[in-house]
Amino acid sequence: MEKVKFRGGAMLAPTPPVMVTCGEGETANIITVAWCGILNTVPPKTYISVRPSRHSYGIIKEHGEFVLNLTPASLVRAADYCGTYTGAKVDKFKKCNLTKLQVEDVKAPLIAEAPISLCCRVTDVVPLGSHDMFMADIVAVYANDDLLDDKGKLHMAKAGLCAYAHGEYFALGKRVGTFGFSAKKKKKAPPKKS
Repeated sequence: MEKVKFRGGAMLAPTPPVMVTCGEGETANIITVAWCGILNTVPPKTYISVRPSRHSYGIIKEHGEFVLNLTPASLVRAADYCGTYTGAKVDKFKKCNLTKLQVEDVKAPLIAEAPISLCCRVTDVVPLGSHDMFMADIVAVYANDDLLDDKGKLHMAKAGLCAYAHGEYFALGKRVGTFGFSAKKKKKAPPKKS
C-alpha cells in the first residue's frame, strides 16, 4: 500500500465534539468545539481552542470559565446546531430544548441532558493563529448517577458518547481493549491431568 502526501493540516481524528457552555444567566451560550483535550493529570488540566471572531470567545475571556459537556450520540444534532449558529442571534438552549443546570463550582451552567460535564477555570490564553487556546483547570466533574456502578465507579461506556472525524460524527462502537491490556501477563493454563 502506498502513502499519499497532503500538506500539513488539522487531520487528527477522532476528537470529541464537546458542547461548551459559558457565561451566566440570560447571556449563557453554547459553542461546540472539536479542538479540545487533556493537558495534564495532576492537577487536571484541559484546553479548548476558539476563534477570536466567535461570540463565545469574548464570553469565555470575560468570565474566565467554561463547562465541557460531553456529547452523547443522542445530542449530536444539538451539538451540530450549536457549532453552526451564533449565540449572538440565537438562544441555543431554547432552540435545542436544552436545560441549564447551575452548580456551585462555576457560574457557567451545565447542560442537564449531557451525561458528563467538566467545570473549568481558565488559567492561560495562548494565541496560536486562527484560534486562541484557553488552558484551564478542571475544578469539578459531574456525571449522571446511572453511569455509576454500586461501588461508585464511573462507566463512561454507558454514556453513549460520540466522536467527530473530519466533518462527520460517529457513535462510539464496541470496546476493543482496556488501558494496559497489551502488557498484562497471560494466565497460565492449568497443567493437564494425565
